[in-house]
Amino acid sequence: MPTTVPISGLSGPRRRALPIGVASFLIKRQLITIFMSIELMLNAVNLTFVAFAHMWHQITGQIFVFFVMVVAAAEAAVGLAIIIAIFRTRQTPTSTRSTCSELRTSKDTRLEMPASTSG
Repeated sequence: MPTTVPISGLSGPRRRALPIGVASFLIKRQLITIFMSIELMLNAVNLTFVAFAHMWHQITGQIFVFFVMVVAAAEAAVGLAIIIAIFRTRQTPTSTRSTCSELRTSKDTRLEMPASTSG
């Protein structure tokens, strides 16, 4: 006979994971650590959805978890691409000076303004 985990057994990890994710998001400066803390917060929310869906015998929470996982995978792909772009331009993965203007190179995105012909 399979044993079931009570909702109180799942509340401990999810209660710890979300504040840890929020604290590390606010405190850390390394982009990879910030990125991992966002993933930790998403996983804490997913655990909450699965626990309550199991408690109420509903599948909608588990379907919602699937969509959150799809968004997290897309966020992982785009986030890592942005981190790699920042690292290539500045050679450091910290978030102290991250601006969009630093990511531009003078050759690729320079817009030449035409000389005004008003006389």
